[in-house]
Amino acid sequence: MSSLCQVIRRAIQLRGNHVATRFAEREHTWEEIGGRVARLGGALRALGVREGDRVAILALNSDRYYEYYFAVPWTGAVFVPINTRLAPAEIVYWLNDSESSVLFIDDTFLAPLAAIADQLATLRTRIYLGEGPPPEGFVAYEKLIQAGEPIAASSRGGDDLAGLFYTGGTTGRSKGVMLSHRGLTLNPLQAQPIFQFSPEDVFLHAAPMFHLADGFFCMAAATFGVRNVFLPAFNPVQVLETIQSERITHALLVPTMVNMVVHHPDVGRYDLSSLQRVLYGASPMPEAVIRRAMDVIPHATFVQAYGQTEASPVLTLLGPEYHTTEGPYAGKLASAGCAIPGVDLAILDAEGREVPRRRIGEICARADNVMLGYWKLPEITAETLRDGWLHTGDGGYMDEEGFVFIVDRVKDMIISGGENVYSAEVENAIYQHEAVAECAVIGIPHATRGEQVHAVVRCKEGKMLSEEELSTHCRRLIAAFKCPRSVEFVTAPLPLSGAGKILKRELRKPYWEGQERNVH
Repeated sequence: MSSLCQVIRRAIQLRGNHVATRFAEREHTWEEIGGRVARLGGALRALGVREGDRVAILALNSDRYYEYYFAVPWTGAVFVPINTRLAPAEIVYWLNDSESSVLFIDDTFLAPLAAIADQLATLRTRIYLGEGPPPEGFVAYEKLIQAGEPIAASSRGGDDLAGLFYTGGTTGRSKGVMLSHRGLTLNPLQAQPIFQFSPEDVFLHAAPMFHLADGFFCMAAATFGVRNVFLPAFNPVQVLETIQSERITHALLVPTMVNMVVHHPDVGRYDLSSLQRVLYGASPMPEAVIRRAMDVIPHATFVQAYGQTEASPVLTLLGPEYHTTEGPYAGKLASAGCAIPGVDLAILDAEGREVPRRRIGEICARADNVMLGYWKLPEITAETLRDGWLHTGDGGYMDEEGFVFIVDRVKDMIISGGENVYSAEVENAIYQHEAVAECAVIGIPHATRGEQVHAVVRCKEGKMLSEEELSTHCRRLIAAFKCPRSVEFVTAPLPLSGAGKILKRELRKPYWEGQERNVH
């Protein structure tokens, strides 16, 4: 039966004496990782963690984050990675909604946690990931491992719940996406024909590990025995230095990160010759950026992944041969690639019927890597998983060769710098200001972030509001990356449809005129 425990056991069998993780001065082999995972699992069991319990983490990238990803399922529990960019109120919601009983946390987030400690209804154990003595009321991570009695791996697997990955919600609340052992272990195997990992590869984790994009590569690295190197967070200079010093072969970077790396003024000073493949997703790569990247690292190849958390997460891939603007494959670079093996992909109309090629509809998928559903949200689950299909909410078309082109979004989501921002969530925050009569949040083009969060606001009669005041208000309620980067104040009511809904397409139109598609 497919399980994350089997993945780590196999890595130990085949690559036991080889280096598995490097972080700062720490280095562990796969054999050592296996022992630490079994002892940490035993320590969690001694702390009262049982099968099915939720165990959360709020931390920057590290080798300990990697061990967490395997120690939690080793006990049969469910991991819950927390977005490090959330506002305090959002952290409270994620922890309480998931009913997490244990939280792993590093130094960066001790102060925010202290401010919300009395609001956490189910949390009973706090595990300190940092160095030195733990704060009062916390348990030290390394001491847990040293004292823990190793336990046998849980027998959970297949369709059993392995992880809860929260994603923004169109209702204004985040939704917990329930991912199974089967989905998380299968997806790397589905992508392998294009990723082509080998045991000698070295993968750089510079993208945030709380995000399933990097979480996917945590699983893939164990599946194929790849060495993992971790940076706490993305920094273009540190990425360049690490590629050079660690001889990185593969890296996941969203287009915004690629842009910052290849346009860094000192990029030419670094030896990037080891880099074989750059894997990117979250948003399409602007042609100007891909051209620059090919000039700076001409020996590297590029792969674009399209998917969503609900698919564990990859649905389509665009291989290296299609990253060109010349020859027979020219034009494919604008696509999101083709369905990976095991994914049945279709473009459906509103009645669930497949549309002809090149006609726009909703991108839908059927596969074993699709989610189990949304945590405690059966009605939204039923709406998203209709007639056996995962409805992605993305609008697009398929050409005659099976390449998928994304042109717009059925659901109202903005992708800014690789982060999903749901308009309803931002609008909910804006509406909480007493001066706001009505508002609409849309995505507008941005040269480096792909899309920028833009708010159109009408104030109540006799009320005044500045852009700075609105930004300060929003930052108290939602993460900074979700807050509007620009605001347009209007005096006339916003345009409405016959059903009384704000016509956002009319608000978007002036910003997207002349663009090939309505998303970046």
